[in-house]
Amino acid sequence: MTNLSSLKQECTAAVNAANDVASLEEVRVTTLGKKGKLTEVLKTLGTLPAEERKEFGAAVNVIKEEITALLEARRAVLNAAALDAKLSREKIDITLPVRVEVKGAIHPISQTIEEISTIFADMGFSIAEGPDVESDFYNFTALNMPPSHPARQMQDSFYLAGEEPASERLRPSSSGAQSEPQEPKVLRTQTSPVQVRTMLSTKPPIRIIAPGRTFRCDYDQTHAPMFHQVEGLLIDDTTHMGHLKGALMDFLRAFFRAPDLKVRFRPSYFPFTEPSAEVDIGCSRKNGELKIGEGDDWLEVLGCGMVHPKVLENCKIDSSQYQGFAFGMGVERLAMLKYGIPDLRTFFESDLRWLRHYGFASLDIPNLARGG
Repeated sequence: MTNLSSLKQECTAAVNAANDVASLEEVRVTTLGKKGKLTEVLKTLGTLPAEERKEFGAAVNVIKEEITALLEARRAVLNAAALDAKLSREKIDITLPVRVEVKGAIHPISQTIEEISTIFADMGFSIAEGPDVESDFYNFTALNMPPSHPARQMQDSFYLAGEEPASERLRPSSSGAQSEPQEPKVLRTQTSPVQVRTMLSTKPPIRIIAPGRTFRCDYDQTHAPMFHQVEGLLIDDTTHMGHLKGALMDFLRAFFRAPDLKVRFRPSYFPFTEPSAEVDIGCSRKNGELKIGEGDDWLEVLGCGMVHPKVLENCKIDSSQYQGFAFGMGVERLAMLKYGIPDLRTFFESDLRWLRHYGFASLDIPNLARGG
């Protein structure tokens, strides 16, 4: 008959000697597996007399349970040790410098806004900013778009509360001056409200550009519900259409780095300017490839015009003494044309591969000498 005491000691020693989970599993198989030592002992029960069989079987089962518990306890110890070793190997020292291969990049939108701002700053324009959430007055009414004006239907707006605004009246303040009316709020559909706020708070002469985010209900290959614009405004007592044309021609030729770029102005309609124009630049579309500054085709890039007298009056500027011009352009559109980006939606997908391809180095600061 097998010496159960010696067998127990042998199995216990094997369990305690296992120094990893794999070797412990081998001990389990050789002890409790189908051909394990305790299993083989149990197979001998049939050879024992009936009076010894019950007592011997119970003793073997006790040892089996003890060895099983010992295996589980040892497994827990080895698993904890393995986890500690893994954590020790994989820890990150956050005091170390950043790896050389991990590099950031300037987004094309940020770069393009910097390029536009650099060019207009050289012309004497300063940068003005305003809130993304505007009242109906600043976004529409002050810009010569009363409640029933068709231009409101041309822009699918995100209203924060209420329906299409119906009030055109200004709310008097305690000082007797007029200020912002109590109207529903809207995510601005253009950066023109910045022009309105500037004219209401600053006396002419005024010369600003207003870059920023704008919002409209639209989404496809060339439109996005959130996009960026740069609008410009100049107000004084001598400005005329010739100044507007000269400024935009100089800007476009500097931005696209094409000194001989063809530029034309087509009559158009905007409620806040009169006369109004759309600006086209020369291009070529041969063989399905768009090239700026070549060929006999035309491509529309921005809108402009002389500030409407009603807009000046809405902003408390005497239209009999002052006049000016305004323009607006889409940042994404200009970036797509200059850098060959085919789909507007990719600007906002946060794809690092795309940013590595189209992005700019952090020190690649635009200037008039080399552009973007």
